[in-house]
Amino acid sequence: MQEQTLAIIKPDAFSRNLVGPIIAMAAEKQLSMVAARLLHLTRKEVESFYYVHRDKDFFESLIRFMTEGPIFVMVLQGENALTVWRETMGATDPSKAEEGTIRQRFGESIERNAVHGSDSPESARFEIGFFFTSRDLLEGPNS
Repeated sequence: MQEQTLAIIKPDAFSRNLVGPIIAMAAEKQLSMVAARLLHLTRKEVESFYYVHRDKDFFESLIRFMTEGPIFVMVLQGENALTVWRETMGATDPSKAEEGTIRQRFGESIERNAVHGSDSPESARFEIGFFFTSRDLLEGPNS
């Protein structure tokens, strides 16, 4: 089933020039980029985007991290894109991520884990809509 998912290359990976290798890993999995944007988020934007974590102990640290530098936000499209991207990212904790996944290769810690991906169709809709309008989304090759 054709799906779309939001993917973020976080400040830690962006600052280490890993945008190209990460995009290449998505392309290897037949995920097409149908929208992209380079941003530097404000505190308010991070609070709004990660609102589901507002009551967690790591919320302040997450805000500091996600505002420390630019991020690369993209919409990936493909067959079972949500599952494929989550498998490509690997476990949140890079030390527990499978060999060859993005987080295993490029993650530094649970927080500084290089990438973000939507975890459900509902979150994908919210997250894509947070950063992009329908006009921003290109028709992918697999549409």
